[in-house]
Amino acid sequence: MQIVIAIAVLGILGLVFGLVLAAASKVFYVESDPRLEKLNECLPGANCGGCGYAGCGAYAEAVLKGEAPIGKCASGGNDAAQAMAAIMGVKAEAVTRRVALVRCSGEKIYDKDGNQVKGAKVKGNYEGFKDCLAASKVGGNGPLSCKFGCLGYGSCAKACKYGAMKVVNGVARVDEDLCVGCMACAAVCPRQLIVPVEPDRNVVIACASLAKGAVTTRGCTTGCIGCGLCKKICPKDAITVEKNLARIDYTKCDNCGLCATVCPKKLIKDSKVETLGDPKPTVQA
Repeated sequence: MQIVIAIAVLGILGLVFGLVLAAASKVFYVESDPRLEKLNECLPGANCGGCGYAGCGAYAEAVLKGEAPIGKCASGGNDAAQAMAAIMGVKAEAVTRRVALVRCSGEKIYDKDGNQVKGAKVKGNYEGFKDCLAASKVGGNGPLSCKFGCLGYGSCAKACKYGAMKVVNGVARVDEDLCVGCMACAAVCPRQLIVPVEPDRNVVIACASLAKGAVTTRGCTTGCIGCGLCKKICPKDAITVEKNLARIDYTKCDNCGLCATVCPKKLIKDSKVETLGDPKPTVQA
């Protein structure tokens, strides 16, 4: 009899609690905006963080609330921007695709005898955790003589969710066909070497050294020495030399490639005629 009473009491309690929960769900019900789900469907779901929000859902919610502009999703690009604009009933500016560029040409090239003949010079062996930030904290700005160069431990490659980054001869390189421009790689680079550029640009200056020419030369055979020859030959006045480093203004550059022909370090690359870095290394660092 006691068992029957216990079961009955539990049943009654379950019924009461169920009714309380049902009533509470109606009292505290918050109606969701159906546009939120549609906005989420426009996004790739990569949660790369390139938009500046924790994930695609957070960005979609911010757009719905008017707290974020449409067009910040690099992974979704222009298609996502236009789809989101249609849902919100607004007009979105066209989103220009961009890809990551690693501003370093210090790929380490060795001859058949193992002697380094090109690239960023190594001042010591780093045997710690394979992480760029960790390496940069050791031995005075890391194991490279150039304190601006790519450390090559692949933190950017680990951060890339699209497999667009890899380390070649000690320097990170980008596969533009796979890169979506989310810049997750840039967020983890301790030397701030990675910047967004339009993928159809041909001429690039892949260097970030702000050291004087003599110092740069001691640390890397391919670093910019700020000589200004590229600036002088540019017919569009698209190149400036600031803090010992040549920089290109792509709003003026017409990709003529004249700057690449006069660079004494062969640092300025014109993708119309050559690839970034040495395509035929003998030994990898």
